[in-house]
Amino acid sequence: MALKPTIYKIKITLSDIDRAYYDTLDLTIAQHPSETRERMMVRVLAFCLNAQERLVFTNGLSAVDEADIWAHTLEGQLSIWIDVGEPSLERIKKALRLSPVVKIYSFNSKSDRWWADGRSKFNELKASIFHLQWKSIQALAALVARRMDLSITIQGETAYIAAELGECELSWSALKL
Repeated sequence: MALKPTIYKIKITLSDIDRAYYDTLDLTIAQHPSETRERMMVRVLAFCLNAQERLVFTNGLSAVDEADIWAHTLEGQLSIWIDVGEPSLERIKKALRLSPVVKIYSFNSKSDRWWADGRSKFNELKASIFHLQWKSIQALAALVARRMDLSITIQGETAYIAAELGECELSWSALKL
């Protein structure tokens, strides 16, 4: 019998100061049985950093041909492709063939090696690549509950996150814009 995903309900009060984007998001997110809490919360953060109309979570790890998060135009064309983790060069190229905007959020302990090994090839691509600090992601994952009310304020390259279980501050750097 296959393991089922764990479902999380998240209400987010989002304030993105730089984009002047303010919203209340009611998200339902499925954590794949092989997905860590850290990866799941990076998906949530990436969603907030790119929040816009028609942005949705995909089937994620269950659908290898899909982004982790994406949005389509009213005509059905992909408008943004977002992946978290360290995708292969081939996957990034495929995303760029399908979508005019591709963003990658790299976050885990092997991130530095992935970037060092692929940097010259990644720099030739029109994808934006960001690196999130692993210790901060671990602090964010410590706030996870099946039902969460989060307040997320984004300013510059920092997100301030408050939840019932505590608070954390998370920063990232742009490796390639």
